[in-house]
Amino acid sequence: MTTPSDATGRPDPSAPARAWVFGDNIDTDQITPSRFIVSSDPDELATHAFEDLRPEFSESVEPGDFVVAGENFGSGSSREHSPLALVGAGVSGVVAQSFARIFFRNAINLGLPVLICPGADAIDDGDEIHMNLDAGTVVNHTKDEQYDAEALPQFLQSLVEQGGLKAYTKARLD
Repeated sequence: MTTPSDATGRPDPSAPARAWVFGDNIDTDQITPSRFIVSSDPDELATHAFEDLRPEFSESVEPGDFVVAGENFGSGSSREHSPLALVGAGVSGVVAQSFARIFFRNAINLGLPVLICPGADAIDDGDEIHMNLDAGTVVNHTKDEQYDAEALPQFLQSLVEQGGLKAYTKARLD
């Protein structure tokens, strides 16, 4: 099966896919253990994503899948390696009840869609979901439910749609 892609060639967050659910306070060392951040290659980092927390993640995640979490996702280090590992793994987006601000901004800067969704705790591991960035919603196809999220401002949506800050800046300069 081919995973739908957006204009950047990355998985399309509006296409339904599997949710990988994590709890509260998932820090950057749990997303990408610090012993593996000797590289900034997204594909290499992806092989170690959540290695200590869910060792099966890197082998089982499919392009288009989503990461779903509770409160304070991405706390800890300000390094870009954690959202970069998720991009390398082909994750369509991250839905969490709240984010550490630096992770949130790093994700946007790398073109990884993120939505703050207070109802994310209703999503179970393995549920099929998708994001609607324009409406600021997350749809759970497994449970036939929809959760309100904080829609990204149009400027941040533009960054994500272009593939991140570098691509956005390059397109503006061309």
